[in-house]
Amino acid sequence: MSTREIDDRAARPGRRTTRRTLAVTATAAVALAGMGGPALAKGPGGESNGNPNTSKKITQAVDVDNVWAHLEEFQRIADDNGGNRAAGTEGYEASAEYVEQVLQEAGYETERHPFSYPRTRTVAESLTVEGESLGVRVMSYSPATPDGGVTGTLAAPAVDPEGCDAAAYGEGADLTGQIAIVSRGSCAFAAKSLVAAAVGAEAVLVYNNVPGMVNGTLGEPDPGYVPAGGMTQADGQAVLARMAEGPVEATVQLETVDEVVSTFNVLAETSQGRDDNVVMLGAHLDGAQEGAGINDNATGSAAILETAVQLATVNKLNNTVRFAWWGGEEDGLQGSDAWVADQSDDELADIATYLNFDMVGSPNYIIGVYDADESTYAAPVEVPDGSIETEDVFTDYFDSIGQPWVDTMFSGRSDYQPFIAAGIPASGLFTGADGTKTEEEVEMFGGTAGITYDPNYHTPADDLSNVNPEALDIMGDAIAHATLSLAQDTSEVNGKRSAGKSGKPHPQGDLPTADEGDEGDEDAA
Repeated sequence: MSTREIDDRAARPGRRTTRRTLAVTATAAVALAGMGGPALAKGPGGESNGNPNTSKKITQAVDVDNVWAHLEEFQRIADDNGGNRAAGTEGYEASAEYVEQVLQEAGYETERHPFSYPRTRTVAESLTVEGESLGVRVMSYSPATPDGGVTGTLAAPAVDPEGCDAAAYGEGADLTGQIAIVSRGSCAFAAKSLVAAAVGAEAVLVYNNVPGMVNGTLGEPDPGYVPAGGMTQADGQAVLARMAEGPVEATVQLETVDEVVSTFNVLAETSQGRDDNVVMLGAHLDGAQEGAGINDNATGSAAILETAVQLATVNKLNNTVRFAWWGGEEDGLQGSDAWVADQSDDELADIATYLNFDMVGSPNYIIGVYDADESTYAAPVEVPDGSIETEDVFTDYFDSIGQPWVDTMFSGRSDYQPFIAAGIPASGLFTGADGTKTEEEVEMFGGTAGITYDPNYHTPADDLSNVNPEALDIMGDAIAHATLSLAQDTSEVNGKRSAGKSGKPHPQGDLPTADEGDEGDEDAA
């Protein structure tokens, strides 16, 4: 998930009252040791369902063991490619080849959608405090430190630890030759960097105000910035304790390089169904540059991959289902943005709704659904019509099986952003990233309060051991249910109905929309 934060107002999921609810083949084959064709859908006794055309059958068919097998392949791919699956790398190419081969074996034709974009790649990020190495994360758009880094005495604001304005450092403060250390809090990281520069600091370090690492962005380039890096809360507090005893010297090195990434998305769709009423699912295939990216986001990629495999065995679908594995999400939603931009208005109008799955196996998980109806969180983006009804597909399912769930902010901070910007309804699932788990959430889902949902988010430790199988199982079933449900009927979302093996429109026509007249057409209901 691309969640480099511009400011410090991080969303935390909270409970709400429940509501009703093309063909381009791979350029090279990937070696899949022991991997045959897609597993047939199985019932609880091991018998083949053959045609998993009900919610019960499709959720049984999308078995967590099969999803886990895909995760093992993504981990193997990362291990074979320098521990990395970032966009533009050999690890990403191999990940895409694996997805393509599984899809082709299941009967799909696959398409690569190419695109390019500029990227700033981290070359060095290190922090040494009195000889001890501490973790630091360079912020996006931070200027680089000079060769060898910046060395100086650490200085904290004398008045307000957040360092949001010059007054926070005290009257006449002069940090020339020093490194500012400030708390995450109520203002943008860019402001902290500009203020640190204004009082003469050589660099600024921002420690978290909750457990976990700060993954920040300065938002855009600015010649007034000083180099800026993020720290964990624990390291920040430990350094402040040392500073209380006397001067503390540190060296920080933050270096990046600019490059152009040429990469691609992978897409496939069912051969059945109404092609002017497409249900679309997406998950980003790339990982962060720091590691293998297994929870973020091999989990979402694996879950929709297995859903595609099993959906291919359903003998009748009313609506086309299109699957997308996005590239460049970690660099700012590059792949999904490029794909949406390349579609015509008519092609976009054919998409009934978009479902996004970014991190669905967090180790200290919540079961989160995007809050399209804003019953818990006000959305900072415009919520397209039909999104609430798409949300209902997930929440009604969870309610029907007695599964607790919470809202997560409908923020547009993942690959659904380009779709909602185009007016396409959307929803999705999320098990949490760098937010902190509450006691109430522990009562609902288990786990540990006071630590982040994924303590290994955007780190080298985001490997196969960083995935909670129970969360993956719950979310995999919900994805399967929602996919099949919408593949058969989107009338609650957009008023369009389909019937018959041909996938042609319903004989009685589509339901009228609000601006077309009556909503309550009893004959069409």
